Amino acid sequence: MTLVRTDRARLARALRLWCVGLVALFAGCGGNTNIIYGTAVISVQDTSGQFLSYQVGIDSITLTRNDGIVVEPLSTPQTVDFTQITDIPELLGSPALPTGSYISVSITLDYTTPSIWAQSNGQPVELTPVDTSGAVMSAAVITVTFDPNNPLVINSQQSTRLAIDLDLAASSTINTSSQVVVQPFMYATPAAVDSTVMRARGLYVTQMSVASGFIMNARPFIDQVSALGAETVNTTATTYFNINGTVYVGSAGLAALAAQPENSLVVAYGTLGNLSGITPTFNATSVYAGLIVQSPINEEISGVVSARSGNTLTIAGGTFFTPLDQTQYVPTSTVTLGSNTLVSVDGTAATGLTSDSVSVGQQVIIFGQSTVSATNVLSTDATAGAVRLQPTRLWGTLNSATPGSASLNMLTLQNFDPAAFTFAGTGTSAAQDATPAAYVVNTGSVDESAAPAGTVLQVDGLVSPFGTAPPDFTATAITPGTATEQELVVIWNGTGATAPFTNTNYSAGLTVNLASTNISTVHYIATGPSTVDLTTLPASPLITTANVPQNNLQLAVGLPTVGDTIGTGTSVTMASSLASFDAALTANLNATNGIYSLVAVGQYDSATNTFNATKININLY
Repeated sequence: MTLVRTDRARLARALRLWCVGLVALFAGCGGNTNIIYGTAVISVQDTSGQFLSYQVGIDSITLTRNDGIVVEPLSTPQTVDFTQITDIPELLGSPALPTGSYISVSITLDYTTPSIWAQSNGQPVELTPVDTSGAVMSAAVITVTFDPNNPLVINSQQSTRLAIDLDLAASSTINTSSQVVVQPFMYATPAAVDSTVMRARGLYVTQMSVASGFIMNARPFIDQVSALGAETVNTTATTYFNINGTVYVGSAGLAALAAQPENSLVVAYGTLGNLSGITPTFNATSVYAGLIVQSPINEEISGVVSARSGNTLTIAGGTFFTPLDQTQYVPTSTVTLGSNTLVSVDGTAATGLTSDSVSVGQQVIIFGQSTVSATNVLSTDATAGAVRLQPTRLWGTLNSATPGSASLNMLTLQNFDPAAFTFAGTGTSAAQDATPAAYVVNTGSVDESAAPAGTVLQVDGLVSPFGTAPPDFTATAITPGTATEQELVVIWNGTGATAPFTNTNYSAGLTVNLASTNISTVHYIATGPSTVDLTTLPASPLITTANVPQNNLQLAVGLPTVGDTIGTGTSVTMASSLASFDAALTANLNATNGIYSLVAVGQYDSATNTFNATKININLY
């Protein structure tokens, strides 16, 4: 592992694209700059792949209107680790756009300084991205054409949501040569306001004109220079605030926020609210500001505690960020805590926390003074710094349960295999140290005693303080794996298959032909980290959308573009109905364009051997 700065060399390319958009815009208006605007509320996320880190650059995003006008809502390139926006999308911003009907969106990804890592036997392995010919990736352009029945319409003085999702599972195949084969795929669609929890980052502006809340200018990810549109952040009497490490609730938090310097960095978690005006609203459940978000003097390391010895933590899968806008994935680093380390729990006004509250398996953000040794080992001194304990996800199969307690056979803890952790010291004695095969969870009011052994469970919560187990983990939410978003994934090799399904009437559903030409060994249904090979089922399951409201479907077909001068390209056609999906697949799946990947997202019904899909992404060669 080598610590390097993530550069901004791609800025010139993005600025060129932006200028092209402006020239096209003004030329199309006949020189008239009296343009009517609305707002695009853009969110970005990732449909889960098998990666610990997938850090690349977003060089640009461009939108094409139905009259050929091209606009660029992203003025500054962004460095993004897509694995960090799997469960919680990032609100990219709310830029002003000329009104009209937009027919497509393009995103340019920069692979010149990637940081892509996967896990092998509990150990991180760095991967080199290559295209399907084996050439090292430099850039990729993905163009999504909206369904004609569902374009992106920007109305005057109103906000419209655009959801962008890079599907890593459909885009990537990890081979045996420490490489990941990339044929990038994403879907993008105008979306209604829903209950999706998002992260919104920006600069504090004012509380004037907001009854209970504030206005901020969007500045997403780790951006240090942009201002991508204003957003009104609404709060309530129960909204959690963490300002410079001090926790507040409700109006007391707003008062503390108002005392911060102008343009203080703010991060809010919540959901989109009212989009009827030109400034969108965001309903925040938690707000963070000041030194607990980003410090001008301290470095930041976020990751998972994989071991602890005394006051020294080992951090796995760390993202290292400096005040100088440097960011890098760090597979392993160390952190030293002390009695003066400030400890808080995200979203909870907990009291009495000390450095001993930090234990093995916990997801953390830590601020302190970092150094890199001559052998390139990163160490952070947080004895006078701060630790934020973040919600942590445990996946396991049920061993047994009683009211208020359950024993799980751990599958992963915050995406890491059990082999990544050393649990020595977690228990009240060595005999009580956490054991992955019998990981004890405080389930609170949830009773899992009626669930059969072997049931896959997704558990969210916090690891117990160091030296206090059992229990090893306290749950805030428990979800049966069958109630989570499951994925059906199939990959084909070579030039793919031209007849990958046993049926040709695609609107009636899809059934994968598991004996089709060039099918790989990757064909499974994933429930979190647990997978079931399709060949072990009674038959290849029917992938159906019959039980899903048609207005909730997200269907897309991707086709490689030829002769792209920037790099690897993919053209994706969105379908908002089964009929248009059938038409797109029928038109493109042929003797020239074999199938590369199929990813369906939904729930598997073992009783009927059907997979009820809300999303179907098909990527062609």
